[in-house]
Amino acid sequence: MRNNKLKLSVLACSLTAALIGCSEAPTSQSSVSQPEQTHSTVALQKPVVYQVFTRLFGNTNTTNAPWGTLEQNGVGKFADFDDAALRGIKELGVTHVWYTGVLHHAMVTDYSDFNLPSDDPDVVKGRAGSPYAIKDYYNVNPDLASKPADRLTEFEALIERTHAHGMKVVIDIVPNHVARDYHSVSKPPGIEDFGANDDTSVEYKRDNNFYYVVGQDFVVPQDENYQVLGGDPHPKADGQFSESPAKWTGNGARKAQPDINDWYETVKVNYGVKPDGSYDFPKLPEEYANLDYRAHYAFWQDKELPDSWYKFRDITQYWLSKGVDGFRYDMAEMVPVEFWSFLNSAIKMTNPDAFLLAEVYNPDLYRDYIYQGKMDYLYDKVGFYDSLKWVIQGKQPATAVLESHKQVLDIEQHLLHFLENHDEQRIASPDFARDMNWGKPAMTVSTLVGRSPSMIYFGQTVGEDGSEHAGFGAPTRTSIFDYIGVPAHQAWMNNGKFDGGGLTDEQRQLRQFYVDLMKLNALPAIVGGELNELPNSQPDSVISFERVLGEQRIAVVANFAQQPLAVELDIQGVKSGKTLLGAEPEFLQQKMSLNLPYQGVSVVALGGNSHE
Repeated sequence: MRNNKLKLSVLACSLTAALIGCSEAPTSQSSVSQPEQTHSTVALQKPVVYQVFTRLFGNTNTTNAPWGTLEQNGVGKFADFDDAALRGIKELGVTHVWYTGVLHHAMVTDYSDFNLPSDDPDVVKGRAGSPYAIKDYYNVNPDLASKPADRLTEFEALIERTHAHGMKVVIDIVPNHVARDYHSVSKPPGIEDFGANDDTSVEYKRDNNFYYVVGQDFVVPQDENYQVLGGDPHPKADGQFSESPAKWTGNGARKAQPDINDWYETVKVNYGVKPDGSYDFPKLPEEYANLDYRAHYAFWQDKELPDSWYKFRDITQYWLSKGVDGFRYDMAEMVPVEFWSFLNSAIKMTNPDAFLLAEVYNPDLYRDYIYQGKMDYLYDKVGFYDSLKWVIQGKQPATAVLESHKQVLDIEQHLLHFLENHDEQRIASPDFARDMNWGKPAMTVSTLVGRSPSMIYFGQTVGEDGSEHAGFGAPTRTSIFDYIGVPAHQAWMNNGKFDGGGLTDEQRQLRQFYVDLMKLNALPAIVGGELNELPNSQPDSVISFERVLGEQRIAVVANFAQQPLAVELDIQGVKSGKTLLGAEPEFLQQKMSLNLPYQGVSVVALGGNSHE
């Protein structure tokens, strides 16, 4: 078996290289010569992203007063990600840490002593502010620093610590909108603020950074069911915000007074898309879907492009120079795909291994944003995630999950799988599953079904339920707008020991399940094997499939019924197997029989020595 094992390893390593940083069309040839392989030292593993809400991760304060101030409810710091914390993250098989909320965004907390006065709460969501209302793209949130004056240096040290633990660093870039009162105090020489040179006498101009409601002043939205800061007094909470003329709001609302449900704390960035929807920049030829990032980069070099394009190129190059390894792009589908070709090709010219993840929810756009926009990965939300959630909630049969997956088999290696993130409800919340242990079958299927990378949200592995009333917004999602503690995560954190000392036995078992599951991402068949469905005797409640690479066959079975189930699977040509996770099977006459517990799974290497 030694030669077969070597062949599998070589093949899987090449597949891993294709998975990481790859956005080329799978059947096309590039007109530009390919670079030497730079991934040979990458461990044999699918990418695993750990999303952490940086402000909340290290907070040990348990007060959790609604609309509480930083002093009342506490806040986590960059320094909290010490060696013990990073080892705990790495234990989950993590390759990339997405530090959410790092950039300096609009916030009510006052740092006037550092030339950072508080923002107007009338255009800030929550006490701590939205991480997607960026105020200064060239520095980081002062909340996160032990010494706010040294905040950038402290983040650079965190980048170095993360790298020392063998993980890459990903941060957010929010291209569609910026904070209503954008003002960089840290921009490098020669960089102008967004809007600094705009012609505000017109609604639209190609090189304006914003759109304008000419002749009208901005009016703060009003709603009888909403009070700024929950009604707490604040010297700037007066229902007024000076903006003349008014700018279009971040979600595209064009009125001087946006609705309370609009993204009113932000203003939309202009990429050369005219108000009628036509483009004021060259269209990318269709054949560029078949060409690599260097061809895309060359295409844009002699073109005259909107000013906002160059601003975001400069921003991403700045953070690459600081050691950031990749970016997660917020609401990428609201920005034209040509811009992404321009930006991502420039990033890849600097770092070919940069990790580029985009939030795109329209499946009809997936292939354009991958092949023309040169994205590495997109969310698989409208499809795989939704199907899994509906199966758990009893709204669809188990068969719906693989049917959904079949719709994107040609691009599945580019679609990130997740069960939780900052936008989605916690698994244990009443509106999702009410029980953290549903993460076991769901995450098993999500992780092992394909070549897709996986993402884990902090607190997910210990059953956080998102039930805290933080202030802005309703529970079920851990708040991204307010200062808050995250109880289940705090139990694992154990006052900074990061040893799980405060967890219940059930929580410990759940975390260990995730640790054991994520180790399977190192199996060659999971990294790059083909997917085959395995028929089972309970198709409405049980998802079953195998991943096959060479002689390695990994069977995956997950129970989504509301009770234990006995299930049989047709396994041709197999008389035995080795259990890697979960329930032990029995083999008889080309059948595999399992007694699956409630929320139970079984992952089995089939065929005698095939697991080797």
